[in-house]
Amino acid sequence: MLQIDIEACIGCGVCESTCTFGAIKVEGGVAVVGETCTLCGSCVDVCEVGALSIEREEKAIQGNLADWSGVWVYAECRHGRLAPVATELLGAGRKLAEKRGVSLSAVLLGSQIDGMAEELIAYGADKVFVVDDPALASFTDDAYGNALSALAKKHKPEIILAGATAIGRSFIPRVATTLATGLTADCTDLAIRDEDGALLQTRPAFGGNIMATIVCPHTRPQISTVRPLVMKPLIRDAARKGEIIAVNLDPATLKPRIKVLESVVEDLDRVNLSEADIVVAGGRGLENEKGFAMIRELADVLGGAVAASRAAVDSGWIPYPHQVGQTGKTVAPKIYIACGISGAIQHLVGMQSADTIIAINRDADAPIFDVATYGIVGDVFEIVPKLIEKFKERKNS
Repeated sequence: MLQIDIEACIGCGVCESTCTFGAIKVEGGVAVVGETCTLCGSCVDVCEVGALSIEREEKAIQGNLADWSGVWVYAECRHGRLAPVATELLGAGRKLAEKRGVSLSAVLLGSQIDGMAEELIAYGADKVFVVDDPALASFTDDAYGNALSALAKKHKPEIILAGATAIGRSFIPRVATTLATGLTADCTDLAIRDEDGALLQTRPAFGGNIMATIVCPHTRPQISTVRPLVMKPLIRDAARKGEIIAVNLDPATLKPRIKVLESVVEDLDRVNLSEADIVVAGGRGLENEKGFAMIRELADVLGGAVAASRAAVDSGWIPYPHQVGQTGKTVAPKIYIACGISGAIQHLVGMQSADTIIAINRDADAPIFDVATYGIVGDVFEIVPKLIEKFKERKNS
């Protein structure tokens, strides 16, 4: 909390004018802190007489960290199928587990999920903890969060990975809070630090302008949610052997406070970007929504999907479901054609895993060329129509 030494305070008002939250007022010649204080520390930095200080609680080390061992992956399943991010995380988890010299386990929660555990083993899991219970037929934060937390408390994994999907983002923070540990959300890279075995969790920060690497030194497990399509799954090996552990949890643990009356799968978003092998994307360089008619034509000829940068979506040229980037979808197609996209890092984090990136931009110094496999410097309104013509000729020949 913010401490004010009233004997040292001279009531100069510098802290009051500095506080962007309006949390400090000078009353009766002395600074007084209000409830809107966020402990940002800006007032402490400007106080020339040292009357302000922040008292922070020291984080206690959570017992013996060596008691926690193993890498876990929450294996998300939807509508009776494993989500692709589950196998992607097993690929990433396999590398972490080998680096740490520990086992890799998957946690499977749901109802009537027969056969999925064997699939997880084929994709790299050594063990699969299965909680198959009718209470988990519909997803709720509390039931799924309580189940994963109960398993983690008993078996003590040092690392838990989950997808940064709608489901993962919904209940994994509850798990971290229940276990009194840290959580790094929306990671794009994971590694093990050599000197102490800590998990290095890298994610975009400050609007995607920098990449921050975060560690959780004092508590376990180290929990990360990871962006879909940024990790590569292992090649499926049907001959792999592993251990499937059926777990029966206390019914009270799985009893949710929310009752799901009905689940409706909307079919409003027909933009299947995540599974497209070819993606044609447009940006600010298309100038208006008419430019996207040209992009759609190229995508149709190639049998691909249409994507866009945030600038194009914010301009109202194309709906949000097409947006790729930090605040949109992540894609990893075989071919990504970027038309009139400058290549801001916020966009790059959503498409840089593509096998081949083709960039078309009139600015030879555009950052997109730094990640492009092939670059074409020129006007998209001249180049794209020629590509459409050539592809049509080849398709009809």
